[in-house]
Amino acid sequence: MISPLSVADSAALQALEAQANSGISSQHLHDALNDPNSQMIGYWQPSASVGHVSVGGVLLGYAIVVRLPFEAELQAIGVLPQQQGQGIGGKLLGAVVACARQWQSERLLLEVRASNRRAITLYQHYEFNEDGRRRGYYPAAQGAAGREDALLMSRLL
Repeated sequence: MISPLSVADSAALQALEAQANSGISSQHLHDALNDPNSQMIGYWQPSASVGHVSVGGVLLGYAIVVRLPFEAELQAIGVLPQQQGQGIGGKLLGAVVACARQWQSERLLLEVRASNRRAITLYQHYEFNEDGRRRGYYPAAQGAAGREDALLMSRLL
């Protein structure tokens, strides 16, 4: 189930990010939850149902999208490692696109590590195109030397 996240979800969000390791700081998560121009979206696995109401649940993924003057920016998307490859990222990305459309944004922007093939494939599936590259933008991934490029991608809405 996809739903907006609030400050009440902070503990679950921090726990998820500790495992997903999306590169977003605890402070950034806190700020996004309190920013009226940001939307935090969560993908929950309900733990139990009473009638038609979910009770409790496990946060499996999240996304942060920010409203800009004419555009929106996907700032982060994270999914528990053991849940990756099961369509959760795609469902979150679909919700992000819907949110940006609701805001009447003209484009949706993002950046991604050049080595993150799984994410790039997902973004291309959702009609994102590469707009540019920031050379040496990211520190190298663990165990690698040097720096890594960031791909700049966007799609029209």
